Amino acid sequence: MAAYDENNIFAKILRGEIPCKKLLETEQALAFHDIAPQAPVHVLVIPKGAYVSSADFFARAGDAEIAGFCRAVAQAAEQLGVVESGYRILANHGPDAHQEVPHFHVHLFAGRDLGRMIKPPEK
Repeated sequence: MAAYDENNIFAKILRGEIPCKKLLETEQALAFHDIAPQAPVHVLVIPKGAYVSSADFFARAGDAEIAGFCRAVAQAAEQLGVVESGYRILANHGPDAHQEVPHFHVHLFAGRDLGRMIKPPEK
């Protein structure tokens, strides 16, 4: 696993060096609107700790941090008003999944029918 890059964009957002359109902030997490939304609702939820990926987060974070992060995802969905209509959460891990920022994060998508999660293979 690659070392954590303290200069990644999410680390800079957490330090206040880059602004974000904040939705929710807790002791363990920050939720903010994506600058290039892929759905009518597209929010990112990031832990405040320095974790490269989901594997890194779940291996090294403490129980309170993991629980707090998961609760922040649920609280973000509640604040956005998408619990009843439905939403998708997605975390990319590594190059094959096209993880663009080396700081663990979850995408929360909603606001329309999101279709199938993965396109079926061509016949």
